[in-house]
Amino acid sequence: MEFPFDVDALFPERITVLDQHLRPPARRPGTATPARTDLQHQIMTVVDELGRASAKAQHLPSPITSASRMQSNRHVMYVLKDTSARPAVKGAIAGFLKVGYKKLFVLDDREAHNEVEPLCILDFYIHESLQRHGHGRELFQHMLQKERVEPHQLAIDRPSQKLLKFLNKHYSLETTVPQVNNFVIFEGFFAHQHPPARKLPPKRAEGDIKPYSSSDREFLKVAVEPPWPLNRAPRRTTPPAHPPPRSSSLGNSPERGPLRPFVPEQELLRSLRLCPPHPTARLLLATDSGGSPAQRRRTSSLPRSEESRY
Repeated sequence: MEFPFDVDALFPERITVLDQHLRPPARRPGTATPARTDLQHQIMTVVDELGRASAKAQHLPSPITSASRMQSNRHVMYVLKDTSARPAVKGAIAGFLKVGYKKLFVLDDREAHNEVEPLCILDFYIHESLQRHGHGRELFQHMLQKERVEPHQLAIDRPSQKLLKFLNKHYSLETTVPQVNNFVIFEGFFAHQHPPARKLPPKRAEGDIKPYSSSDREFLKVAVEPPWPLNRAPRRTTPPAHPPPRSSSLGNSPERGPLRPFVPEQELLRSLRLCPPHPTARLLLATDSGGSPAQRRRTSSLPRSEESRY
């Protein structure tokens, strides 16, 4: 894939790694350095054109790789340069491979759900004129060494039939584990867990959850006694053998039996007699040495002649 600018100067290496910043790689010593904004604009143009070519080859309605998607996600793009281009052409791009980590819910061989974060193959494209020349294997192998991951530990997002045949031919990946999403994993994905595929610890089962500690459970077993007089149990009385007849007059309402007191009356009176006197009553008793206050007021209002009579 050719471009109107110098691809050899933009991508000096055979394989260039681009991240979300889409920064131009380091320049070779002694080469002219254009403006940094111009270089980044050229990189964005290359990414957009490669994404459109990949979508067209896979018959997708819209590209899944673009400069804006790269800048909004933490994906890594491996760009392969065509070194066999004609001398009159300032370089060409042979293809690209886009990878990234994603949190997925995948099923294992026992159909159990597992939440993992593997390295995923998100997009893979080699120009039609350069296929079956070993460029795809070279690019894929470079990615495996750079990411330090094995082929069976990868998850592939909606792989095409060409990609499945490619993995089967070069890496003997044939048996897949059925999934309910668009990702494909192969047998051996759970055999040797590698750091790029981090399996989260399983959640604790419902039966193992203890809502209370041992001390709380012992406390709940002890019945707390309510305060007096709520702790007094009502005395049960036997109902009369013959209940009194109800009034049959139309003007009278039906008779209702008295409400049973919570505490029997005799026990309530006996408890009140045993209660200590109120502080105000104790003060009045202490000051009433000569009689009641009313009597003292009457005697103090009489004349002295009348007081002598008493």
